[in-house]
Amino acid sequence: MGDDTATGTSTGGPRVVVRRAIPTEPAVRGSESLFVTEAARQGVRPTRRMLYVGPEPAGDDVAAALRVEPGTEVLARRKMMFADEVPVRVATSYLRLDLFGGTPLADPGFLRPSLQAAIEALGHRFGHAEEHLVARPPSPSETGTLRLDPGEWVVRILRAAYSRDGTPVHVLETVCAATRHVFPIAQVTGADQF
Repeated sequence: MGDDTATGTSTGGPRVVVRRAIPTEPAVRGSESLFVTEAARQGVRPTRRMLYVGPEPAGDDVAAALRVEPGTEVLARRKMMFADEVPVRVATSYLRLDLFGGTPLADPGFLRPSLQAAIEALGHRFGHAEEHLVARPPSPSETGTLRLDPGEWVVRILRAAYSRDGTPVHVLETVCAATRHVFPIAQVTGADQF
């Protein structure tokens, strides 16, 4: 396979750049899929594939956000996002098993109408979220999964969502191919003054 530096992959496809807004518009956040909605608005063909649903040990950052000990088994829901068939993101939702084990959130496949709606259907109302963004070199598995070329970095976004009573109900880790993303930043009020 020939190297195609325009895509940042070795697939030889066209250059793909998608946007991931920070913060996310409420209408987009509440849609069936944040990625599908954002990408479709940008004129690229979005697709998703569920990679894994099941228990796995929580890493340090995820454990801290979920307020469990590192290594505690949590429910993971991992999916891959593609834009025009180019892998651009891996997103993993982490949920506490004591709250969501044995519920529809542990079922394989995508949840309808959305993961957030399924969480709320179980009696949890979202109160606030915290988002941390870090650019770093990829792990070997991220390099392979996202088909990154040597020297390409990733952007990792860790969003921790808490219920109105402060209970951690959802941690979303999104690992984005850095050369395939733009992160527009807007004021929540819509007044773009920086």
